[in-house]
Amino acid sequence: MNKPLASKEATAKTHVLKSTPDTVHWGYFDGGLKPVLMIDSGDRVAIECVSGNPEWMPPKSSGFQILPDLEEIHQKVKRGTGNHILTGPIFVHGASVGDVLEVRILDIALRQNWGFNLFRAYMGTIPEDFPYYRMIHVALDKDSNMAILPSGLKVPLAPFFGQLAVAPPKDFGRQNSKEPREFGGNLDCKDLVAGSTIYLPIWNEGALFSTGDGHAAQGHGEVNGTAIETCLKGTFEFRVRKDLAWRLPRAETSTHFITFGLDADLDDAARQALKQMIDWIVALTGITRDEAYALSSFAVNLHVTQTVNNVKGVHAMIDKTILRKPV
Repeated sequence: MNKPLASKEATAKTHVLKSTPDTVHWGYFDGGLKPVLMIDSGDRVAIECVSGNPEWMPPKSSGFQILPDLEEIHQKVKRGTGNHILTGPIFVHGASVGDVLEVRILDIALRQNWGFNLFRAYMGTIPEDFPYYRMIHVALDKDSNMAILPSGLKVPLAPFFGQLAVAPPKDFGRQNSKEPREFGGNLDCKDLVAGSTIYLPIWNEGALFSTGDGHAAQGHGEVNGTAIETCLKGTFEFRVRKDLAWRLPRAETSTHFITFGLDADLDDAARQALKQMIDWIVALTGITRDEAYALSSFAVNLHVTQTVNNVKGVHAMIDKTILRKPV
């Protein structure tokens, strides 16, 4: 990647943004929201997030502890049309409409020892097979790095934030937090763990970044509608990119480049992700589009990101080493 246009390292600061009734918005994105923190490009922010509606909390008999900030948010914050509690928005000085916000995910940590998973009638990938409501609470064991289901089955922890977003254009008005869009949002991409980077096209001055929807573990697809939902703390580094002109989110891990497709039709989402990947391959290597298309057929993997957020997701991945031309 090209070097970002960012503030000098010497002037970069580290901020802490806690989850409180004054720093969260519940169930929506809105370009008209006032920022809860203002930072410079190059700064880092440790962001606390919470997750879950009051009716989804574990019973006291479970022994699971509910975070005090989550209880206070339940009492004092009005819920929007979605269920996600989002910390932010953060205003980044120098970020203008048409730029791209580079968000480096430096660290992700669990904030509690439990999570939950639920499905509801008319929800999920196969609602005709499960036309009822079911919730389970899952123990999260940091020592063994395992999630422990009520049955005793164990799943390795791989925490990530389902929601990574800048604000939508003000003219769009308030947007439900469920559907991922060109501003990011509910991408639910399990590959965006600590050490990865997401690039978000900017639609408002200052970018107005928010995050939340902590997941302790999730499969590609998030098929029943939720992952192991939990409360996370993430440390992020923000850089304004004026050398990029992308209009859809992209990402990278230490090993792969990632492009996203977002559409109500899964086929169209796949096409979108593939077209974005071909564009990126051509830009990085200088090869022709037809060769990039051929390369994609045997070197790019299409993954179903999620099938349950009305707007479905597909992400394309290619190993970075493949794009290194011999010297």
